[in-house]
Amino acid sequence: AFTYAGEVLEKRVRPLAEGIGAKIILPCDVTKDEEIDQVFDTLRKEWGGLDILIHAIAYAAKEDLSNPYVQTGRQGFHLALDVSAYSLVVLSRHAAALMEGRKGSILTMTYMGSEKVIPHYNVMGVAKAALEASVRYLAHDLGPKGIRVNAISAGPIKTLAAAGISGFREMLHYSSDRAPLKRNIDAEEVAQAALYLVSDMSSAVTGEVVHVDAGYNIMGM
Repeated sequence: AFTYAGEVLEKRVRPLAEGIGAKIILPCDVTKDEEIDQVFDTLRKEWGGLDILIHAIAYAAKEDLSNPYVQTGRQGFHLALDVSAYSLVVLSRHAAALMEGRKGSILTMTYMGSEKVIPHYNVMGVAKAALEASVRYLAHDLGPKGIRVNAISAGPIKTLAAAGISGFREMLHYSSDRAPLKRNIDAEEVAQAALYLVSDMSSAVTGEVVHVDAGYNIMGM
């Protein structure tokens, strides 16, 4: 099952979903509880249960990325935290009800901007920090039900989301020059890490942020 928010993203998501034979493709604006309810009602009716939830959602207004962080307005701050961090909480709550007795796995995506200052990442870095803290608290809450919650902190990759970050091309060069492996990563490497984290291969792993960044995060200078 795949979800999307808005017609623009639907044009990207639908061909991908149909290409792998997905039968459930639904709109889901995570700022609207009624749309979240509709998604999980559909999953309950169609599947009866759920094994895996992939949370790959983040958003901040363009001006809140380009302007200095100190200029972030209240509305922009709330929007970034709502979409990028709180959405994991509400989606996990719904997913947990369908994962009872199934040893489910919840996975989200984060970035090193949660730990260190990345120019033009600004409020998104704060949102990702909240997201990572949520991973730990959710892992604690849902662990007794056998549900694991983890995050992947990936290095820079050319994606639609990355296109909104000023100076992204320079970030790619900087990362590859300084990472121990002396290169950038690709989407397949992130997918392989995701496969590990949602599978039984990682059955004792929860509450973790796994870096997939060619080792860049360990560097001090």
